[in-house]
Amino acid sequence: MALVLLPGLNNLIEDISEEKKLPPSVVEAALREALLKGYERYRRTLYLGISEDPFEEDYFSNFDVQLDLDDEGYRVLASKIIVEEVESEDHQIALDEVQQVADDAQIGDTVVLDVTPEKDDFGRMAAATTKQVLAQKLRDQQRRMIQEEFADLEDPVLTARVIRFERQSVIMAVSSGLGRPEVEAELPRRDQLPNDNYRANATFKVFLKEVSEVSRRGPQLFVSRANAGLVVYLFENEVPEIQEGSVRIVAVAREANPPSRSVGPRTKVAVDSVEREVDPVGACIGARGSRIQQVVNELRGEKIDVIRWSHDPGQYIANSLSPARVEAVRLVDPEGQHAHVLVPPDQLSLAIGREGQNVRLAARLTGWKIDIKNATEYDQASEDAVVAELIAMREEEEALQAEAEARLAAEQAARAEEDARLRELYPLPEDEEGYGEEAPEQEFETQLEAEPEPLVAQAGEGEDEGEAR
Repeated sequence: MALVLLPGLNNLIEDISEEKKLPPSVVEAALREALLKGYERYRRTLYLGISEDPFEEDYFSNFDVQLDLDDEGYRVLASKIIVEEVESEDHQIALDEVQQVADDAQIGDTVVLDVTPEKDDFGRMAAATTKQVLAQKLRDQQRRMIQEEFADLEDPVLTARVIRFERQSVIMAVSSGLGRPEVEAELPRRDQLPNDNYRANATFKVFLKEVSEVSRRGPQLFVSRANAGLVVYLFENEVPEIQEGSVRIVAVAREANPPSRSVGPRTKVAVDSVEREVDPVGACIGARGSRIQQVVNELRGEKIDVIRWSHDPGQYIANSLSPARVEAVRLVDPEGQHAHVLVPPDQLSLAIGREGQNVRLAARLTGWKIDIKNATEYDQASEDAVVAELIAMREEEEALQAEAEARLAAEQAARAEEDARLRELYPLPEDEEGYGEEAPEQEFETQLEAEPEPLVAQAGEGEDEGEAR
C-alpha cells in the first residue's frame, strides 16, 4: 500500500496534545478526520472548471484514513463491495478483478483498497482544507471536554489565577480539580469587584457562572466575583453550623457593583436556625467576628449584614433594615407586598442608607416594597388614603390584564373551532388515509440534491440578582 510520509508526525501529535490539553488519541482522531476532508476536497477539485461536482452528501462515507505512527505517514482507504458489474468505482469493484488475487471472493463481500493519492497530487487547496478542518476539530474537542468537565461540578466556586487582560475582561486560569489541566475563563467587567486588584498571577475565589455551549473564540467559561453564590459558598466554608445543617441561609441580596463610586459593595444575608438553642446570626459572625471577617477579607472589605429571618413579614422587614432601629412596620398592602416602616428621626438616614442602598437591599432580601417614614411626622389617615388609591389602581390593572387574557383565550378557542369546521368541510391532502407513506423518502432525496454539504465547516464567532421591588 502507498504511504504518504509526514515527517515528525509523532512529535506533532505530542505537541498538539500538550498545547491543547487533549489526549493523543483525540488528536489522532481529529487528524484522521481532517485528512479525510482534505481528500474529499482533492477529489472535488478534479472537477473544477470541467463538469459539475458529481459527489452527493454521503458519497465519501465508505472512505477512511489510517495513520501509521511507526513509519510516520497516512493512507486513504476505501471499502468497496464486490459486484458483477461496476456502477460506481468508488463504492464497488468487479468480481473478476478481485479473483485475480483472491480466488474465494464472492459477490456481496467487502474489500478494503488503498486509494491514497500521491503527495504532490494532493494539492494546495486540499492541504489548506486539512489544516483548517484540523483546527476546527481540535477546538470542538476542547469545547466538548470543557463542557463535560465543568458543566456538572458539585462545587461551583473555583480558585482562579489572573493570566492576562482583554479589553475590560480579565482572563483567568481555572482547574476543575487536583491534577486537572488549567483552562481559560473570562471574568467580565460587570462581574468584577471594585476593590479587587487584578494583577498578573493574583489568585481569587470565583463563582462558575456559565459554561457556554455556543461556538466562540476565546474562553467558554464565564466566572463571577459579584455573584451572590460566592457569598453563600464562603459562609458555608467558614460556618460549621451551616455545613451541619443546624443553620441555613434563607436569602441573599448583594450589590457588588453599586451605581455610584461613593457607595461601597454591600450584602445582606438572612439566616435561620433549625435548632432553637442555636443563634444563627452569632454562628455566622463567630467569636469577636472571626468567621465573618474571613468572608469580608475574601471579598476585599465588602460590608456584610447578617440578619435573622422570621416567618412574620413585619419582623423580617424590621430585621432586614439593620443596623437601623425600627419603631413599627405597617403592612399596608399585604397582597401587593407593600409596607410602611416607621423609624425615629435620627434613624431615618441610616435606614435609607447612602443613596438608598440599605433600603434597596432590604427590599430585594424580603421581596417587599418598603417605604421608610419618619415616625414623628407619620399621618396614618392620609397615608392610608394614598395606599387605598394605589391599591385601587393595582386592582384595576390586574382586572384589565385578566380581561385581556380571557379575551385572547376566547379568540384562540373560536379560531380553533372555525379551523376544525373548515377542515371538516374541505379536507386537506394530509387528512386522507395513506397520505405521506412514500413522500418522506422523496423529500429527503430532493434535499440532498438541493442542499449539498459545505466543503469546510467554519467556526462561528461567538444579572444574577432580581431588581428591588
